[in-house]
Amino acid sequence: MSVDKATVAKIASLARIQMDDAALEQMVPELNGILQWVEQLSEVDVTGIAPMAAVIPNTLRLRDDVIDADPLTGGGRQGDVLANAPAAEHGFFGVPKVIE
Repeated sequence: MSVDKATVAKIASLARIQMDDAALEQMVPELNGILQWVEQLSEVDVTGIAPMAAVIPNTLRLRDDVIDADPLTGGGRQGDVLANAPAAEHGFFGVPKVIE
């Protein structure tokens, strides 16, 4: 597949990019080069290769979700925290319902 000046002008129009004739002429070989590269990629045999998002395996390092028993630095202070809440409901901060 190859593009010509008219195709580049149509693409520029759809993208709402104003281009003069010199810029259109310059874009023709660039877009053709990109399309040739994509066609070259389609020739690669990828059977048996799983799709991936990155070339190295990424795993999240997770910590254990534990509450510290120390009342000064950890959990166990729900009552103290909710004492400052304007409205507490079922052990949580109460907030007004918002429906739009």
